[in-house]
Amino acid sequence: MTTEPDAPTPTAPAHSDADAYLARIGARRPARADGAALRELHVRHLLSVPFENLSIHLGEDIVLDEKALVDKVVAGRRGGFCYEINTTFAVLLRELGYRVSLLQARVIDGEGKLGIPYDHMALLVETADGERWLADVGFGDHSHHPLAFDERGDQADPGGVFRIQEAAGGDVGDLDVLRDGKPQYRLEVRPRELADFTAGAWYHRTSPDSHFPRSLVCSLLTEEGRITLSGRKLITRAHGERVERVLDGDEEVRGAYRDLFGIVLGELPVVEKRNA
Repeated sequence: MTTEPDAPTPTAPAHSDADAYLARIGARRPARADGAALRELHVRHLLSVPFENLSIHLGEDIVLDEKALVDKVVAGRRGGFCYEINTTFAVLLRELGYRVSLLQARVIDGEGKLGIPYDHMALLVETADGERWLADVGFGDHSHHPLAFDERGDQADPGGVFRIQEAAGGDVGDLDVLRDGKPQYRLEVRPRELADFTAGAWYHRTSPDSHFPRSLVCSLLTEEGRITLSGRKLITRAHGERVERVLDGDEEVRGAYRDLFGIVLGELPVVEKRNA
């Protein structure tokens, strides 16, 4: 049996207000840092904090700094993409007594091609009981609950059937995460620091090869399904049915951000046209 490198010792930053964060996601402070509490925190986060890339199109800086990101999500009542909201979720979990490591992953496209290194961030969470879970609140439409990190069989979830398996043809120790038999991303199990993801965040903020600078997305899990606002197109999925509607005018778009996602905007994000 091989052993993995020790994760960096977590330090709960004094600046983060766990109670305010818990109020933001509508969750109570757990009595123990166990698997059941993690499961509840994970789904409450997905129901409350949207996966969104609005900052890219509002001219806002995306700074990989724990305090700045927690302030954005909690005080600013915003969401973010993986580097942002998985980081803030890690801050919350550490304050509640979990041991958390940041893992880098490469997204796998429909043709099986790997994305760039540090394409994605996911979390390895260890509970007070020594259980290890893969938590990921920053991949958009994905698992609703954390996945058992050391389980290699199918794991049923409201979001589909997931599996964590050894990566065929990958580096030793790499793991592929599959949803309904389709590879989603490849994890490297070595723990990383937040600063390690700077290049990946810069790429997804600026590169024409990334879909984030080319499109708008704001998406949130709901009790019935999922709501997504892509530009002016509102997509609602409820009880297995999908409905699309194009919103009429800036005020209706601004109202959708406010009423559906809790995001109050003075100005609307605009996708900059780029030369082909």
